[in-house]
Amino acid sequence: MREFHAGDYDIIVIGAGHAGIEAALAAARLGVRTAIFTLNLDAVGNMPCNPAIGGTGKGHLVRELDALGGEMARAADECCIQYRLLNKGKGPAVWSLRAQADRRAYQERMKRTLEVQEGLTVRQGEVTDIRRAGDAFDAVLATGAVFRAKAVIIATGTYLAGRTIVGEWVEESGPDGLKAATRLTASLLKLGLPLRRFKTGTPPRVNRRTVDFDEKLQEGDVLPVPFSYSTTDAPKNQAVCWLTWTTEETKRIVEANLDRAPMYSGVIQGVGPRYCPSFETKIVRFPDKLRHQLFIEPMGLNTEELYIQGFSSSMPEEVQLAMLHSVPGLRRAEMTRPAYAIEYDCVDPLALNATMEVKAVPGLYGAGQFNGSSGYEEAAVQGFVAGVNAARKLRGQSPFVLSRSECYIGALIDDLVTKGTEEPYRMMTSRSEYRLLLRQDNADERLTRRGYEIGLVPEERLEAVERKYEAVREEIKRLERTGISASPALSELLADRDAGSVPDGSSLLALLRRPRIAYDDLAPFDPMRPELSADIREQVEISVKYEGYIRRQMKQVQEFQRMENRVLPPDLDYPSIQGLRLEAREKLAAIRPLNLGQAARISGVSPADVAALTIYLERLRTRPE
Repeated sequence: MREFHAGDYDIIVIGAGHAGIEAALAAARLGVRTAIFTLNLDAVGNMPCNPAIGGTGKGHLVRELDALGGEMARAADECCIQYRLLNKGKGPAVWSLRAQADRRAYQERMKRTLEVQEGLTVRQGEVTDIRRAGDAFDAVLATGAVFRAKAVIIATGTYLAGRTIVGEWVEESGPDGLKAATRLTASLLKLGLPLRRFKTGTPPRVNRRTVDFDEKLQEGDVLPVPFSYSTTDAPKNQAVCWLTWTTEETKRIVEANLDRAPMYSGVIQGVGPRYCPSFETKIVRFPDKLRHQLFIEPMGLNTEELYIQGFSSSMPEEVQLAMLHSVPGLRRAEMTRPAYAIEYDCVDPLALNATMEVKAVPGLYGAGQFNGSSGYEEAAVQGFVAGVNAARKLRGQSPFVLSRSECYIGALIDDLVTKGTEEPYRMMTSRSEYRLLLRQDNADERLTRRGYEIGLVPEERLEAVERKYEAVREEIKRLERTGISASPALSELLADRDAGSVPDGSSLLALLRRPRIAYDDLAPFDPMRPELSADIREQVEISVKYEGYIRRQMKQVQEFQRMENRVLPPDLDYPSIQGLRLEAREKLAAIRPLNLGQAARISGVSPADVAALTIYLERLRTRPE
């Protein structure tokens, strides 16, 4: 193929999935000339796995991305058709927003957002080669067109050397039967990237008119909460979902056909996600469990396709049909698309630093499933961080690094680049040791200023957030000053809430500290109460009820930050440091942590190693010049 020079950019983004979208938008909005390439423009923002945004831990990521100036939350609020706040029966640390999306509407919304963005070129084409060109890179398309850029962000999702598997049928392809990126892997290996093979999967889709809706209905929240802090109109629920369960017959069908399951016959070599396994893996892993819950969810408002969440599989098609027809509500279901597994190439994230830049190849960045993660939300936040950092580096600005003590995004990236992952990484609330501070409701307080400082959040939005939390503080002070007198109404409230007794003259703040007393319960005893929005009232209640726990976690964060502030020299000679075990020396030399805290989180580095490293740093500090 004859090559020809086709254009120059500051940044090139390869892939227009959820990571590529956020990377390209962030870079272009920061004023650098950006181009985004995709195999198929009709697949921009595709949702091949499940048509939803958010979920446990994932909803936190979307809220944080919105506070920083990302796009996903706004798009979700325009295109989602059912909202549910998960884990509402538990504490606020684990509340997570999830919304069912109209798949096609979301794709169209994101495609148009890219198209109208100033400074961003959108182009269909397969990048087959990335090669060094002095201080820049050349991205070569299959057509021979060569585009030069100062930085490249790889956001290839599951397309990189993609291989789709349904039973004995195997084909080189990306998700939904789209073309795979089959030639890019070789050039990445040539650049020295350590690649590996991961696997994910999807469940079957069925036609709505062939489903018997006699199972449990799952409606959205009565008062839906939006993802974006800038959404002013409350979202509307326009769809419902249903719950059903597999049966012992389903289990028997899978067990009888395990010899034909690619997961166990040796056809699939890639490592799959532990927390979202195929249904056949569930049967093998939990042999005593007789049934498993399934969620039947709409793909959108203008389609009859339904998605069977929890039924991911790579079984042969006829086995999948038998499995479907063994489930109540699906006994006569017509399958519109069979479930499939997909294998793909990705990089070992230990090769990256916290800016998403490849350590050994300056100017080259990774984002999303290419970095070993799973999920649209995990991809989007990595894309955003990669796009921001690529732009800032080209403009001679300092790196944009988020700490795990300030957001879930920081925890996700820190986990990937310090601990690595042996399977597709999925964010969960349990991943964060500071989850009471890093709630989904206060992401705006934590991160809006960061978004403003990097230039992606307007000043008026920052001022609105500051006014909101000033109102929260003022209301807490007012409650503390306002006393309450004993009365029959108060006695009735306390009895109804099983809240014991309240000494005469107690403040409203003391009353609100009772676990079963809500902020709105105080209204009859608070005639001077100001008119406050629902989100401010929520912040007041959470701040008061969890004050002691929040204070304790803040102390933990202070200790964490003390360790993070102990910077490690980038050229530290780890093999020569006395007291470090051999494994620790090898891991530290390979990963090159930025600070003592990051070093302590590396797998294979023990507390004794950290102590030895601390002593060495102290000797360096006190050594005469």
